[in-house]
Amino acid sequence: MSRARCLLAVCLLAACAPSRPATPEQALSAYAAAIRERRVEDAYALLSAEARRGLPLEAFRRIVKESGDDMDELARALALPTTAPMVTATLTAPNGEELVLFYEHGAWKIDAASVDLYGQDTPRRALRAFLRAYEKRRWDILLRFVPDAKKTPDEKAPPLDEAKLKDSWEGPQREDMQRIVSAIRAALPDAQIEETGERAAMSYGASGTVLLVRERGLWKIEEFD
Repeated sequence: MSRARCLLAVCLLAACAPSRPATPEQALSAYAAAIRERRVEDAYALLSAEARRGLPLEAFRRIVKESGDDMDELARALALPTTAPMVTATLTAPNGEELVLFYEHGAWKIDAASVDLYGQDTPRRALRAFLRAYEKRRWDILLRFVPDAKKTPDEKAPPLDEAKLKDSWEGPQREDMQRIVSAIRAALPDAQIEETGERAAMSYGASGTVLLVRERGLWKIEEFD
């Protein structure tokens, strides 16, 4: 084969081979095009390693073939994203604490949520914050996790305050609270939290369940069952 023909063959092969996407937009565009053109191997190559472990190529090929119309609709949606992509990474410490980072302007930045050690924006973060506050004996913080209805169960009685909470949890309920907190801490890193509307639940220990409720955007602990 002449040198010219050899170079032409190399160029054609390079043009046909799927390129490695450099940005999220390129990845979505390449995947959408591969699905639309039924280039199953190219689309499969764009799946993550974890996705491919649970989905062999032949199974992926069957899905594309059997769900052609749905796959085409997905491809059209992916080709026209409505929001700018946000690249994130989540690092998990041995105690289950998660640190979220965002990739911005060519550098990794720490999410603001990592600064708020007592955040209540999600059930999981609320439980982590509760555990930290209990460990530090921050009764002022722990009071935030009490739903409004439980702060004033009786209109004639004075509302629950830091001192009363401390007297209860450091007094008659001390052993029960320590047992519950230890069980929740052990379960939280791998626990599944079921969230339905304004309520959430997480199992812990042998048969325990912690129930949460969201009030004005903040998750609070309604009950230890």
